[in-house]
Amino acid sequence: MQSLRNSTRFITNSATSRIQALTSQLSKTPAQQQTRTMSSSNETGELKIESTNIKTAPGVSLSSHQQTIVGSVLDLFAGRPSLAKLQLWKDDAEFTDPITIAKGRGQYEPQWYGLQTAFSEIERLSHEVKSDGNPITMDLSTRYVVKGIGKEQKINSLVEIWMDGDKISKVLDKWDGSLPDGAISNVSTFR
Repeated sequence: MQSLRNSTRFITNSATSRIQALTSQLSKTPAQQQTRTMSSSNETGELKIESTNIKTAPGVSLSSHQQTIVGSVLDLFAGRPSLAKLQLWKDDAEFTDPITIAKGRGQYEPQWYGLQTAFSEIERLSHEVKSDGNPITMDLSTRYVVKGIGKEQKINSLVEIWMDGDKISKVLDKWDGSLPDGAISNVSTFR
């Protein structure tokens, strides 16, 4: 757990400058950006979502937009972020897990880009969408290997994806189904 906390601090500091450089490339007009992020039949191709085989519990039926959202979030957890995938998030969205609270684009984007920096291997072991409401909930099991020290960590999560309209407003990553009180670090304290 301590190595994951240290990795998160490293992620925040090292990935922030890369994110700022990438976001500065978003010099397109709002209309051009909206065209790129709207849900459509070819959105998956534009977003290059790799997680297209979404497993659902019996009775759960995702709309095509929900499939796009879940696929993009699965890609993020697998360490495969992109600007197009992150445009599915509101600017003031929040990502929370047991070691981090990242509020706003400037904080949550480095968390996703930093996974590749912190981990040499990220393997999704399983996932299943349990609810198609708001939040969309899914069980997720992931294996991480910390770069440099080779420590392997398996994390079983209950992931909640909250939507505001067609955009992600919050993602909660509850390890073993919960978020501890007092053990969470606000990303802004590391800047």
